[in-house]
Amino acid sequence: MSIVTKAASQVALAALAAGLMLSQASAQAWPQLQQQPPQPPRPAATRSIIVPVAPAARPNGAPVIPAPPRPAGLPASLSPAPGSGPDVWRLPNPTDVNDGTVTVITAPAGGATSVFGSDMARVLDDQTNVRVLPVLGKGPVRNVSDILFLKSIDMGAVAADVPEFYRLQYGIPDITSQLRYIARLYHNEIHVIARSSIRSIFDLNGKRVIAPTDVGFYSARVIFNRLGLTASFDYATDDAKSIQKLIDGDADAYIVSTGKVFQLARNIRNDNRALHLVTIPYDRRLQDLYLPTTLSSEEYPNLLNPGETIETVAIGMLLVSYNWPENTERYRKVARFVEAFFANYDEFMKPPRHPKWRESSIVAAIPNWKRFKAAEEWLLAHNMVPRPQVADVRQTQFESFVRQSGGQLSNDPAERSALFRQFLQWRQQHGGPPTPSR
Repeated sequence: MSIVTKAASQVALAALAAGLMLSQASAQAWPQLQQQPPQPPRPAATRSIIVPVAPAARPNGAPVIPAPPRPAGLPASLSPAPGSGPDVWRLPNPTDVNDGTVTVITAPAGGATSVFGSDMARVLDDQTNVRVLPVLGKGPVRNVSDILFLKSIDMGAVAADVPEFYRLQYGIPDITSQLRYIARLYHNEIHVIARSSIRSIFDLNGKRVIAPTDVGFYSARVIFNRLGLTASFDYATDDAKSIQKLIDGDADAYIVSTGKVFQLARNIRNDNRALHLVTIPYDRRLQDLYLPTTLSSEEYPNLLNPGETIETVAIGMLLVSYNWPENTERYRKVARFVEAFFANYDEFMKPPRHPKWRESSIVAAIPNWKRFKAAEEWLLAHNMVPRPQVADVRQTQFESFVRQSGGQLSNDPAERSALFRQFLQWRQQHGGPPTPSR
C-alpha cells in the first residue's frame, strides 16, 4: 500500500469514527425530545382560505439541516465554576423555566391592561413554579386571534363584548366555544366624545363616528346594533389623529372603550367647549352585557361642566385562555397559573398595584362565557360561589343612589342595611333601572 493510499484510508476511518460518535450523541439527546407528548392542534376558529406556498429554493439543492435539540439540563459550560461559594447565583434549570412560564398578551403600553400584565408578573413570579411573561398586543379584538393562533400565547385580555363583535363583524356565531375566561380584570368605560350639538348617543344615528378597531369599534358596533342605530364608522384612524379629525370637524364623534381616566381625552384642549362627553343611557337592550356607570367633571374637567356627571356604560375586561383539552401540557400550565393567581389575589388590592384592580373579580359570572375548568374547580374547592352580574349592577346602582342623595357609604352593617332599604324603596317608587334578567 502506498503512503498516499494509507493516509487516505486513515482519514476515511477517522471521519467514520467521528460520524459514529456524533450519531451516538444525537441518539442520546433525541429521547428527551421524543418523550414530550405532542400538543393537539388548535381547531380552526374562523373561516379561512389556505393558499399553498411553495418552499423557498435552496442554493445547489442543499438539504435542510435541522437545528440540534437543546440540552434537557443545564450545560456544564453554564454552571458555576468548581469551588464557587454559596453566594454565587445559579441559572435556573431550563426544564423548570419552560414548565412554569406562561404568556399573557395585553395591549399597547400606557393603558391599564399593560400595567395589569406587569402587575401579574411582579406578584406571581416565584422563579420555580410560575413565571408570567406579559406581551404587548394590539387590544381586545386582535388578542382573540392571537390567543387562537399564536403558538406562544397562553392567555390574553379580552373585553366581554368582543364575541358579539365577532358575530356581527366576522360572521362567527360563537367564538367563545374556543375560549375560556379565568377572571374579570377591570371595567372599561365607554367614552363618547362629540360636538356640543350631540346630546345623547341616539343623536349619532347616521353620523360619522371614529372608533379605532381595538380601542372602541368593537363596543361601538355592538351598542349601535343593539340600540338600532347606524353610523359611518372610521375604524382605521389611530387615537391621536382621531381627536384631531374630530376637532377639525371631519367627524361627529369619537368612541373609545377604555378605563377611566383616559388621559388622551383629559388632555384635549377644549377652551371653546366645542366638544363634550355624551350620555349613553342604561337602556334595557344593553343590560344583559353592560354595567351602568358614570363620568364626572372631576375626571374630565375639560369635557364636562363643573359639577356635571353623565351616564354611560362599562364592559368587563376578562383574562381569557384558549380552551385547551385537560390532558395537555398547555392546560396544566394555565392551571398552575390559576392556582398561583387565585391564591395571591389579595396582593393585587394593595399599593402600588393599579387602582382598577379593585374592580376585578375571580368569582364574577360573565354572561355568555364559560369559565376555565381549573378556575371553576379552585372556586368550588375554596367554597367560593360565582357571583352573577346582576349583583354587580345592583351594587353599582346602590352606590350611585347614595352619592346622588348626598350620603356616604358606611362600614357599619346596620347603616348600610338601612341605606339599602331606602334604595330599594326608591327603585320601587321611581321605577329605577330595571334589574337585568341575568
